[in-house]
Amino acid sequence: MIDAAQLDHLAQLARLHLTPEERETMASDLNSILGYFEQLQAVDTAGVEEMQRPVALVNVLRDDLPEEAFGPEVVAALAPEMQAGQIRVPRTVEQD
Repeated sequence: MIDAAQLDHLAQLARLHLTPEERETMASDLNSILGYFEQLQAVDTAGVEEMQRPVALVNVLRDDLPEEAFGPEVVAALAPEMQAGQIRVPRTVEQD
C-alpha cells in the first residue's frame, strides 16, 4: 500500500500540486492499481511460454526514400517565432 511519504514523492516527481481531497483519491486509486498487480503476481504461470507481444507485428511503413525538404521560407512560415534565422520555441525545461 502507498503511504503518505510515497504519495508526496510521486506527486513531486509528476509536479502535481494535490489538494487534500485529491490526495485521498490518488492514494485510493494507486492502491487499487497495486492491488491488481498483487492479483497478477498470484497467477500460476508455470509452463506458460514467454512472449514479447500478444500479436505479431508486421512492418506496414513505406520505404524511406529521399524527397525534397521544406524550404526555409516554408519553415519560417510554420514556426511560431523566428530569431536570427533560428526557430524560437517556449522553454520546456525548468531551471532549478
